[in-house]
Formats: sequence, C-alpha cells, structure tokens
Amino acid sequence: MRFTVFACAFLVVVAGSALFVGVALHLSKTWEPDVYVGVYAGSTNVEELVNLADEVKSYTNLFVVGSFQVVEELPKLNQVCQRLAENGLNFLIFSHPNETVPFAQWVRDAQRNWGAQFLGLYAYDEVGGHQIDRTRWMAIHAADNYTDAAEKYAVAVHDWLDQLRNYSGADLPMYASDYVLYEYDYRAGYDAVFAQFGWNFSRPLHVALCRGAATMNGKPWGAIITWTFDTPPYLESGQRVYEDMVYAYQSGAKYILVFDFDENTTRGILQQEHLDALKRFWQYAEEHPRASSPPENRVAYVLPSGYGYGFRGPADKIWGLWEADGLSGKVWGDVVRLSEQYVSGLDIIYEDNLQPNASPYSQLVFWNGTS
Repeated sequence: MRFTVFACAFLVVVAGSALFVGVALHLSKTWEPDVYVGVYAGSTNVEELVNLADEVKSYTNLFVVGSFQVVEELPKLNQVCQRLAENGLNFLIFSHPNETVPFAQWVRDAQRNWGAQFLGLYAYDEVGGHQIDRTRWMAIHAADNYTDAAEKYAVAVHDWLDQLRNYSGADLPMYASDYVLYEYDYRAGYDAVFAQFGWNFSRPLHVALCRGAATMNGKPWGAIITWTFDTPPYLESGQRVYEDMVYAYQSGAKYILVFDFDENTTRGILQQEHLDALKRFWQYAEEHPRASSPPENRVAYVLPSGYGYGFRGPADKIWGLWEADGLSGKVWGDVVRLSEQYVSGLDIIYEDNLQPNASPYSQLVFWNGTS
C-alpha cells in the first residue's frame, strides 16, 4: 500500500468521550456487531498470519489476507484461510490477475469449503490514488475535459474489475481502500471502499468524501487505519488507533480495519498497544450500539460533475491530468468551513448524482454558492 503526504488543515475529530479507563475487558464472540472489524495482514510468513488469526479471533470478525506472495502460493493460502475459518473469522483475499495461478478453481473450492466466511476480493488497491499521483498504474492518461476523464476512468477501472472476475471465475464482491476519487471507484463497480485514516489526513474530510460516495451509490463504506509515519513504528499510537476506530464507527462505517504491513511488505507491524486498541473497540461497539444516522440528518456539499479534485490542499491536482484550477481554492475553502460547521454531519457528493427533488440530505450546499 502506497501513500502520499499532503498537509491538511482540517480539524481532526477524535472520540474523546470514549477514553479507556483501565477496566478489565470482557470479550465475547457470541455478540454479533453491526460492523466488520479486523486487520489487513500483509505478512509473507504463513506462521505469522496464522498466529495473528489466533490472537485476534476473540475481538475481530474480519481478516484481509493482504500478501500477494501468499495468495499466489495456493497451499499457503489454503492453510491461512482454513485457520481463519476455524477461528470464526470472515476474510477477504487481496488479488489481481495472474494467469499462472489456477485461481478460479481455488475460488470454487473456497466457496464450497468456507461458504459465506469468504466475503470476496480485495481488488487491486488505491486506484484513485494511482490516478491522482500519476503512477504507472494510473487508469487513464489523457482526457478532453473533467467529464470525459470521469467517464473514461469509470470504464477503465470497471474493465479491470471484470478482468478480475473472469480470472476468479465468479462474480465476487470487490473491495479496496483509497484516499481520493471515492465516488468514481464506486461508479466503476466496487462494492465497498475503505477511506484511509493515515498520515495527517483529516478524518472528517475522508468520511465526508467516502460516505457521500457510498450513500449516493447505494453501497456501504469503511475505514482503514494506515501509516502515520514512513519509518517504524509506522502506525499511530494505540490510543489514537482506538479513537479513529470509534470515530469511523460512530460515522457509520460498515468496515473498520487496521493496517498490518511494514515498509518491505514482508511482516506485520502491529504492537501490543494496537491489539489492545482492537480489543477495546470490540467492547466499545458491544456496549454502545450506534444510533441510526440517515442522510436526512446530514448536509451535503455538491461538487460539479466530473470534478476529480484530490482534496489534499488547495493546490492538489484534478484527475492527475490537470493542475488546480480557478475553482479549487474556493472548493477547498468551502469544505474547510463546512467541516468546521458540521463536523461529522457533512458529506461530499457530485451534482450529476442528484435527481430532481429527490435528494436524501437535509440541505444541499452547491459549489457555485447556491443552497
């Protein structure tokens, strides 16, 4: 997983009311939460993956097998998935097509052996981020205008997902994380996108972008707590991980993951304080059923159609193809102001997703100043 550091001026909201008070934890897997919570485990070591599954089985219900080296060696993958299933964990498999691996047969066997615990595929990753940052994995390299870029991007990424479905031999649900262009990931066909909580990214901003995209596309969304530093210990403190999980949960995330992957993508990075944070969150979610937060209780900021702006500062790129334009500064300022005003009650959506007289939100604030 790859990240780009940009300064972000937003207020970062943390769940200060949910601080740990030092009491003993009483964990139970008989309780079923309304959220998938767990780890994205990237270790290439099967023993480490199995040991991690054994450790977290009593306070998580989702495990992402994130090492492509393990996924490509099917006997290793079977060993890991069998242990996950025995531990009662649901799981996703990181994947992209590799025609040398008989993956379609593996998928058929997995569906027969593990049933609904095999949730689907963690498909590619950060496709929006690769586009904005112009890596060699960007989906499109040219477009006539913003709307053309939006259409071409959705088609290109949809084709990638279709290739993966053909490779897997099944119409499996597709998941991934990202840090930009959430709306267009959903339009391309992802079933759920996980907003990255990392670096100095604003949590309210990424919730607004990802939740808004999910709402307007009729899909769930999630959050993944990623690196804060590019050297060890990589992750933020256990306390901050816990606060981020609570914030995502109270904001309506259906999936909440903690990233367990080192710089060389060979081993895990979770320390005891991060495992403790997962335990504390599991108990918090059991003791604090979240209230319904329908979109009619929120305000939406409406962007122009096709405006694929990166939202990492007023000078961020648009679609990775254009520099910031004359609207970027205003959009950035608007979102800063609205985020401070509405905090977790703000979503960000696109104008072409709206139907006449059919908005699910209590109020729409448009990019051009109308409301």
